Amino acid sequence: MKSNNRKITTPQSLNSYIKSICDIMRRSGRAGALQYVPELTWMLFLRILDEREEREAEQARAVGAEFRPSLEYPYRWRDWAAPPLNKVQESEGSRVQGLKRKELQESTLGAFMSFVNGELIPYLRNLKNKVGVTPCQKVISEVFSAFEKTGVDTERNLLDILDKIHALSLEQIDETHMFPISQVYEGLLQKMGEKNNDGGQFFTPREVIRVMVRVINPEIGETVYDPCCGTGGFLAQAYHHMKDKAKSGTNIEILKTRTFYGREKENLVYPIALANLVLHGIDEPHIWHGNTLTGLEVYGGLFQGAQGLFDVVLTNPPFGGKEGKDAQTRFAYKTSATQVLFLQHVIDSLKPGGRCGIVMDEGVLFRTNETAFVQTKRKLLNECNLWCIVSLPPKVFVNAGAASKTNLLFFTKGEPTKEIWYYDLSDLNITKKQPLTLEHFNEFFKLLPERGISERSWRVPIEEIESKNYDVKAVNPNRKERGDLRIPEELLSIIESQNKEIQNILNVLHNKGLGP
Repeated sequence: MKSNNRKITTPQSLNSYIKSICDIMRRSGRAGALQYVPELTWMLFLRILDEREEREAEQARAVGAEFRPSLEYPYRWRDWAAPPLNKVQESEGSRVQGLKRKELQESTLGAFMSFVNGELIPYLRNLKNKVGVTPCQKVISEVFSAFEKTGVDTERNLLDILDKIHALSLEQIDETHMFPISQVYEGLLQKMGEKNNDGGQFFTPREVIRVMVRVINPEIGETVYDPCCGTGGFLAQAYHHMKDKAKSGTNIEILKTRTFYGREKENLVYPIALANLVLHGIDEPHIWHGNTLTGLEVYGGLFQGAQGLFDVVLTNPPFGGKEGKDAQTRFAYKTSATQVLFLQHVIDSLKPGGRCGIVMDEGVLFRTNETAFVQTKRKLLNECNLWCIVSLPPKVFVNAGAASKTNLLFFTKGEPTKEIWYYDLSDLNITKKQPLTLEHFNEFFKLLPERGISERSWRVPIEEIESKNYDVKAVNPNRKERGDLRIPEELLSIIESQNKEIQNILNVLHNKGLGP
């Protein structure tokens, strides 16, 4: 099919084009990003899947090989979503497309919308139950797990959206002069994660992810796991980091089909993670749908064959969440704090010699008045070499609606910690308009190989950590502090601890008849 539309040649023009699709979504009843991004996700996913499989079929025919498509007529994008060809295009020998759509539009009023809601989506949702289902068909089915019908209000709006998405093809996009569509999709996910959209728990700033992946440096043949993967940011970035190391077809096959594993609880986010990873080039994302901490499974079909232990863990567990006894009974150290339970899960999920990069809120590091916190940190330092802690600025997650003070922890399982190297970025003034960037980590990466000492970096021996009852909070000894830098959560914890001590003393005095 020849396109009469102007070729999209820059990231800005692609962003503008995607925005025009979102504008139609908004006018059609999908007002906020939390509504229109999931809807746009499955459409983009089917469009790119169809084009990818069409190329693979052509390549197979060229060498006389067999190709088994994931979808057949009339459920392929080209059948029902693509605009039908006109007579001029047909006479030019263009491939057949839009046959089902043409048939539906020439039928009764509303037939197209009835097909989408009554036939297409139910068929795709149930693909995983077919006999002889392929891994790709399982992924397709799970991408539709959160959808029973489209939320677009009218057939006209839906057709307008489909026409614009159809134009996002190799014919329309000049990939030699712009970012691939997967990177534009990252921008959509960021909008979904902004504070006003109430989805911040699913989004980690991409610069933080890039730093963590670079430090851990996963290799071809290693498995990469995120137990709370959200929209899949860590796994997608790890893929891009690793694919440059692929030197053979076997390397690429391992990377695309046997490398990336994750778990996600939220029904809305799980299918987005799958689509996001496929858009980035991961053919078989092994994502388990359910509650990691309780073990309660919604769907585990994509996780079949996963190993119990992994080479690399990259993750940002949720802060401040609470789990009940059904989760706590599965862990050695009982607490309702989700981040502490996730830290235990991560340690137990690593192979001997496995490496982890994890975002952890400051409260876990300094809190010593709760037994499970102390026990978990002791487990970490005894079973793993916690070789680096990076103290991040307080507002790194401000675009995601979170003000928590956070740290990056890097450790290797299999040998105890003897010394922790700290790097301090907590004094940086991070705002929405001035976010944390890779440039802020230039000195960090220079000093990291030798664990060098600077105004921002220092070392602390394990004996000192143990003497402080496993308080591992970064306290920079090389720079004068400006006022009290303790965060409200830390001060509140201290006040609560002191109040308990005072209450205990009063109880003793009262029992002796000396109190009020």
